[in-house]
Amino acid sequence: MNNEKKVIDSEVNRFDRILKERDVFAIAFGAMIGWGWVVLVGSWVNSAGSLGAMISFLIAACMIIFEGLVYAELTSAMPFTGGEQQFSMRAMGKTGSFICTWGIILSYIGVVAFEACALPSVLQYIFPHMMKGYMYTIAGFDVHASWVAVGSASALIITVLNIRGVEAVAKVQNLLTYIIALIGVALIALSVAKGNVNNMNPLFEDGYKGILSVTVMTPFMFLGFGVIPQAAEEINVPFKKVGKIMIFSIAMAAVWYIAIIFAVSLAMNADEMLSAKLVTADAMRKLCNNQKVAADIVIIGGVAGILSSWNSFFIGGSRAIFALSQINLIPGVFSKLHKKYKTPYISIIFIGVLSMTAPFFGHQMLTWLTNVGSFGAVLAYFFVALSFILLRKNEPDMKRPYKVRFPKLVGTMAVILTGAMLILYLPGLPSGFSKEELIIAALWILLGIVCYIISSTKHR
Repeated sequence: MNNEKKVIDSEVNRFDRILKERDVFAIAFGAMIGWGWVVLVGSWVNSAGSLGAMISFLIAACMIIFEGLVYAELTSAMPFTGGEQQFSMRAMGKTGSFICTWGIILSYIGVVAFEACALPSVLQYIFPHMMKGYMYTIAGFDVHASWVAVGSASALIITVLNIRGVEAVAKVQNLLTYIIALIGVALIALSVAKGNVNNMNPLFEDGYKGILSVTVMTPFMFLGFGVIPQAAEEINVPFKKVGKIMIFSIAMAAVWYIAIIFAVSLAMNADEMLSAKLVTADAMRKLCNNQKVAADIVIIGGVAGILSSWNSFFIGGSRAIFALSQINLIPGVFSKLHKKYKTPYISIIFIGVLSMTAPFFGHQMLTWLTNVGSFGAVLAYFFVALSFILLRKNEPDMKRPYKVRFPKLVGTMAVILTGAMLILYLPGLPSGFSKEELIIAALWILLGIVCYIISSTKHR
């Protein structure tokens, strides 16, 4: 028992515990709301209808709440960097842990790369003439040097910020979250006051197929809560309270997305959404008597959302890679900590390089990364739910500061809902992978198999 305690103390002291309650909430909530509420609302409503899009997020919220309860208990029981890797390792061993963590790393890197493409897309709305230096065309999108430069340079800055430590990231995150919240609340209030209920027609588009096509994208929008267990060793909050913060952040994110969809649907009709460049910004502009400055304010909120989720997923992704490296399933260099800042800087640099590369693939990369990243997240959620059930059965006496009520029901529902969601990504279904998405997912799986075989052979 003493040896076990020494191991735990050693793990806990690897990082500085500096994140307070508001920091934990800001990191999770800021990551979940991101920028999708600015750019993607129009595509959600056009695909499923106004009410259909809201139902899609309600379905996702049900799955995520059950999953969040699972995460809350496991995080309080195993408050170590790595989150999913720690849970699945203890429940299923190295193979299960690798599959689970490889899936969540895919989703986190997907978000980080996504944001590198999102930022120039959003700024292009404010500066329509920023596209300079045509390079080539991918999937119908003309890639320009200026567009790539904005995304890649911003990725470099975020990388440096994350190397310098989570304290600096947390300060920026709190500010960004306040900005997003203020702008979003202003949009909702104006829509309720000046919007038209008739604009919400059609309530449904393409029946259940439309709802499913939006539902498969939603896990990507709720990813942020999983960043909390990834940074568990840097949190200075009682573990029982961490679980409550996690559930609260999920609930608030669900309310946020549904409220934004409702607000935009009140402000603009279907035809207006189809012709809009950025639907949420154009909705604010319409509500403010066609004042461009009103739209620009929403864009500022979008930029804040991009930076907030970018920050959060740099934390989550780098810590997940660090955790896999710690158990020798990927090269040990990824578990090196910076001598001064105590951050997994090699892992951060690796993610930064991928993020800086993403803008070279153009705007369509946003859709591909959303769906593939969602798949990686749901795969990890499925394994975490299984881990919850196995640990409840095999280790009933494990210390759990945050205990879920009705654990059998919660665990079973989490497994069923995430398992059902995984099926939706199968090619051939209305919500299934496109050719490009299938290639990205297959390449990631192949890379994982190679890493696992090499590491297993080396440490046999």
